[in-house]
Amino acid sequence: MTLVDTNVLLDILSNDPTWRFWSAETLGRQSSQGPLLITDTVYAELSVRFSEEEHVDSMIANLDLVLQRIPKKALFVAGRAFERYRRAGGSRSNVLADFFIGAHAQVEGLPILTRDTRRYRTYFPDVELIAPEA
Repeated sequence: MTLVDTNVLLDILSNDPTWRFWSAETLGRQSSQGPLLITDTVYAELSVRFSEEEHVDSMIANLDLVLQRIPKKALFVAGRAFERYRRAGGSRSNVLADFFIGAHAQVEGLPILTRDTRRYRTYFPDVELIAPEA
């Protein structure tokens, strides 16, 4: 099982000229190793791109993604990690989703497929990251 970050899915949806190939190829490779999971946070972030819930659900089905709710324990871990981030001077804008995803991966022992590794490596160092080479 692999937890998929929003940025990888947006690369595919937006046909990003720089990242679409890597994201689609890696998503396909990971799907051959087990289910591809998204959290409710990823679902919400993807929803911004669609006018109707059915369109989001259709895209998720087409990519063979499984929505997995964030466990309560992971919500607590995310809050604590976010508090450390804020105390270290981190901004409040658009980052809490990364903490939900990272904590979910940590609690469930899942790797994360992502292109944005910085916060995951800092606040969830034991989580395996599937990311482009630096």
